Amino acid sequence: MSNIEKMLQFNKKFVEQKQYALYPTTKYPTKKIAVLSCMDTRLTEILPAALNFRNGDIKIIKTAGAIISHPFGSVMRSLMIAIYQLGVEDILVIGHKDCGMQGMESSKLIDKMIDRGIEKEKLDIIRRCGVDLDKWLKGFDRVEDSILATVNIIKQHPLIPSDIGIHAFIIDPETGKLDKINEPAPVVK
Repeated sequence: MSNIEKMLQFNKKFVEQKQYALYPTTKYPTKKIAVLSCMDTRLTEILPAALNFRNGDIKIIKTAGAIISHPFGSVMRSLMIAIYQLGVEDILVIGHKDCGMQGMESSKLIDKMIDRGIEKEKLDIIRRCGVDLDKWLKGFDRVEDSILATVNIIKQHPLIPSDIGIHAFIIDPETGKLDKINEPAPVVK
């Protein structure tokens, strides 16, 4: 039996046994928080548990490395919907130790694409369309710098209201220990 078949079989029993009744909530986050975190599998349960978040408390947006790759992409759109439609007042950007994006080289990822059958011509077409694949697929050197860059994109976005709290953190995916990243003081001109 495939993983998908197992999932569907479990889901059927879940619904038949009304296990969904254990998770009542609405679409509005009760703690008025949106979390932008990494998609790392280690964070799936430990992040909410370590921060005392329950079903319905927060909006969670996951990306590789908790990175916003474009200021007008789907991540920023999701954050704006969370603010304007769902009442979010604080955004937590949470990176983590031992992230797979740390030190990731775009050339190695592109080589893996080619090994999996992606034709070089398709990569060339994407580049000719103005996509800098090397920049888009590149990881980062230090998680702290990457998280602060993401926070900066959110803070400087022209459609994010100034009264939204935007906070930077790093979580240990093994222990759940959360550390606040202190942002550098703004440069006064």
